[in-house]
Amino acid sequence: MANLSSSKKMVRKIERRTARNRDQKSKMRSFIRRVDEAIASGDKAAAETALRDAQPLIARAGRKGLMHKKTASRKVSRLAKRVSAIVS
Repeated sequence: MANLSSSKKMVRKIERRTARNRDQKSKMRSFIRRVDEAIASGDKAAAETALRDAQPLIARAGRKGLMHKKTASRKVSRLAKRVSAIVS
């Protein structure tokens, strides 16, 4: 348990940061799931729209340190590859 006032403040800051990161990761995963579902249904237009919505969230996660930048780039690339492979 933190005893110093600065330690107590850091605990509060960490809790807020953790909650914000958890929310952002959850939102990103939800958008990725929407892309996956659109790909599974075979609807290319819906998949492209879902990817267009998910891409900024994934990129932001990479910029903000929720995941490594190259991991974010790889996720976007692989999703885009799967979307483009859908035969209309």
